[in-house]
Amino acid sequence: MARDEGRGRGRGRGRGREREERDEFVDKLVAINRVAKVVKGGKNFGFAALVVVGDQKGRVGFGKGKAREVPEAIRKATQEAKRNLIRVPLREGRTLHHDASGRWGAGKVVLRAAPAGTGIIAGGPMRAIFETLGVQDVVAKSIGSSNPYNMVRATIDALKDQTSPRSIAAKRGKKVSDILSQRTGGGQASVTEPAGATA
Repeated sequence: MARDEGRGRGRGRGRGREREERDEFVDKLVAINRVAKVVKGGKNFGFAALVVVGDQKGRVGFGKGKAREVPEAIRKATQEAKRNLIRVPLREGRTLHHDASGRWGAGKVVLRAAPAGTGIIAGGPMRAIFETLGVQDVVAKSIGSSNPYNMVRATIDALKDQTSPRSIAAKRGKKVSDILSQRTGGGQASVTEPAGATA
């Protein structure tokens, strides 16, 4: 009896951890295709799924999965996406730090930071990435291929180039405030105000 109770407790704890992991990540199904493999006896039909996973706090990843049944294909894609997570620095936890562009094959995307209240202006696969990433304000445009696989890869490519003022300051050996004053001041500060002055 004691052994059975111990086993039951162990299983319960494992399930609790799985639930925590599921609650931590949000997954979105981007595309699902019916695929066929030609074999000697005819064709084996299956499904290919593309899934985007994120924690809505700056981490996102995508994965692909193939299986005979749709749920199994989605499960495989979700597992791969969780293994391929990347961290993206967000400004004020809602938008990108700067504009970026990405490319994968014939797919090209342009991402632009946006002021508060703009919302997610993006279509299809790109919107799924921003929603799982936790971005609230962004303007994005896809130029070229509308293939969801290319669009997702191009968007991830653009997000990988995102840098925060903290990382730039560390590389240049400056303070974060110096980097931010240069960004907010721009060219106007050098004409109307002394160098280094902040608004």
